[in-house]
Amino acid sequence: MIKLLQLLTEAKESFEEFATIRGEGAAKIAATAEEKGGLALLTWHHFKVKAPYYKKATAGKFDEEAAKKEFDSTLKSISLNMAPIEFQREVGRLEVLGELLIRDKK
Repeated sequence: MIKLLQLLTEAKESFEEFATIRGEGAAKIAATAEEKGGLALLTWHHFKVKAPYYKKATAGKFDEEAAKKEFDSTLKSISLNMAPIEFQREVGRLEVLGELLIRDKK
């Protein structure tokens, strides 16, 4: 975890470039998972939910305060009582928001 934090905060590219690169990676993983189908669709749900967040950040429209509120709300909503698809979506949302918030601190 510490190495990931260092990677996110020591990156040389702009915030928008970072979001573009991460968004492209997430889109590629989502497409591959969708193609495989079956249980891989859980992965598709996890990565597909990230797209609008990366798109907004790439366009320079990332709102840190709104993202913090959504991060906190998402964190509180995650539970073991969720259906697997819902769990994957919310964990993916939490992940992208956290990643962008950490990177935005740079």
